[in-house]
Amino acid sequence: MAASTRRLLASSTCSPKIRPFWCSACSTRPITAPKDTTRNIHRSGQFVVHMVDEALAATMNDCAVDFPSGSSEVEATGLETLPSVDVAVPRLAAAPFALECRQHVALAFGPGRELLVGEVLRLHAREGMIDREKMYVDFDAYRPIGRLFGNLYAAQRDTFALTRESHAQWLARNGAREPSGESQ
Repeated sequence: MAASTRRLLASSTCSPKIRPFWCSACSTRPITAPKDTTRNIHRSGQFVVHMVDEALAATMNDCAVDFPSGSSEVEATGLETLPSVDVAVPRLAAAPFALECRQHVALAFGPGRELLVGEVLRLHAREGMIDREKMYVDFDAYRPIGRLFGNLYAAQRDTFALTRESHAQWLARNGAREPSGESQ
C-alpha cells in the first residue's frame, strides 16, 4: 500500500450509502517532524491509496526512501500519474487499484504515532484486475503483496475460502443446542 497526496503547489463511484473507509497508520520521521504524506493529508483532507502488486514492490520500496521533505517520490522514481476524479490528488497509473479518499478522522496515539481514516470516494481498477462476470478481484492477475513488519513482506499467492455459516448451520454442524439465554 502506498499513499499519494498533493502539496498545495503542486472508475467507479462508491455509493454514499455503503462507502467504505480506509485506515492507515502514519508515523513521524526520526527527527520528529511529520512525514510529507501526513502533513499533506492534514492540509488538503485528500489522498489516494494505491494497492501494490508484485510488479510494483521494488518501486514502492524506492518511494519509502527518506527523501528530503518537499521532494517528490513520484518524480524521483519516474512513476506516471493520472488525474483523479473526486480528489485533486493524482493517482499512479501503474497501480492495480487506486482508492480516492477524503480524510474522515485522525487519531493521535502519542508523539509520532497517528491513525488516519479516510472515506473511499472512488475506486479505480487497472484493466484485467476484476472478473466482470463474477465481480470479483482476479487474484491470478493482481498478485498482491502485504507488509508484515519491518522490512518483511508476503506474496499473497496461496488463497483459500472459508464459507461463513449462519448460527443455525453452526449449531447443526456441531450438534449443539441453543443456549438458554443466560450468561455464563
